[in-house]
Amino acid sequence: MISLDQVIGQQQAITLLRRAIATDQIAPAYLFAGTAGIGRSLAARGFSTELMTQGVDSEAQRLIRYKLHKNNHPDLLWVEPTYQHQGKLYTPAQASEAGLKRKAPPQIRIEQIRQISSFLARPALEAPRCLVVIEEAQTMAEAPANALLKTLEEPGNATLVLLAPSADSILPTLVSRCQKIPFYRLSQENVAHILTEKGYQHILDDETILAIAQGSPGEAIAIYELLGNVPQDLLGKLKKMPTNPLQSLTLAKELTAALETEVQMRLIDYLQYHYWQLTGQRDAIEKLEEVRKYLRRYVQPRLVWETFFLGNCS
Repeated sequence: MISLDQVIGQQQAITLLRRAIATDQIAPAYLFAGTAGIGRSLAARGFSTELMTQGVDSEAQRLIRYKLHKNNHPDLLWVEPTYQHQGKLYTPAQASEAGLKRKAPPQIRIEQIRQISSFLARPALEAPRCLVVIEEAQTMAEAPANALLKTLEEPGNATLVLLAPSADSILPTLVSRCQKIPFYRLSQENVAHILTEKGYQHILDDETILAIAQGSPGEAIAIYELLGNVPQDLLGKLKKMPTNPLQSLTLAKELTAALETEVQMRLIDYLQYHYWQLTGQRDAIEKLEEVRKYLRRYVQPRLVWETFFLGNCS
C-alpha cells in the first residue's frame, strides 16, 4: 500500500500534510503544485491512505487500505483528463486501448465536475471523509473551473486535491480556495535512485534526456518512451531543419500523419533542446512555444507545423 514514506525528495510536502493530519486541521482543498513526474500523484495516493484511515480502528484501516490498493474505495474519486468521442469520455489509457485517434489533448471536462458534485452530495460510506483527486487540473477550461469553484466553496465533509504545474496555471479563484503544497524538482541523486529502482537506470547514460527532464524522473521516463515510439527516420529528419519549402511541407505532412497531437506536443521539449544545442539561438525555441500554444488551441496541426518549418527553413 502506498504511503507518504514512499515519496522521495519532497520532505516539506510530507511534513505539511502529516502535520495537518496529526493536528486534525485538514483543509477543504489542496493544490499540489509542481512539475509532472516528481511525486505529486504518489503523494496524493499516500495522503489519501493516511487521511482516510485517520481515527478508525485497525480492522477498518485494513479494509480501507485494501480497497484503496484495488482502486475501488467508495469514498475516493480519482479524476484525470479525458478525451471525448461519440458522447463518451475516455481516459488516455482507455482511448489507447480502444484505438481512438486523438486529435486534441485530454481535458478535465464539465461532465467530470458534475460527477464530482454528485459524488460529494452523499456522505462518506466507510472512511471518515470523502476525497477527490484531480490530476492535471490546469487542463480545465473556464466553464468546468467555475463549476468546480462552487464545489470548493461548500465541499462538505470532504477534501479535494488538485494537481497542477503551478498556481499560475489554474484560475486564481481556485487557487485562493486551496492550501498550496509545493513540490520541487529532485536532486541528481534522487533522480538516479528512482530511475534505478524502476528499472530505467540506462536513462542515466543519456545526457540529453536528463537535461530535458530537469530533475523529474517521471519526465525522463516519459521522454525515453516517447522517443522509442517515434519512427527513427522521422526523428532523424526533425533533427535537421528543412532547407526549402518543399521539404517543409513534406515534413509537416509526415509528422502529423505519424504522430497524434498529444505526442507532437510532448516532442516539442526534445526539439527545443536539440535546436538549442544545434544553433545556440532562442528563435526556434520561441517559435516552438508558439507551435505548442496553437496545438493546445486545436489549430489544425499540419498547418501549424507547415508555418513553423517554412518560417525556419534556410
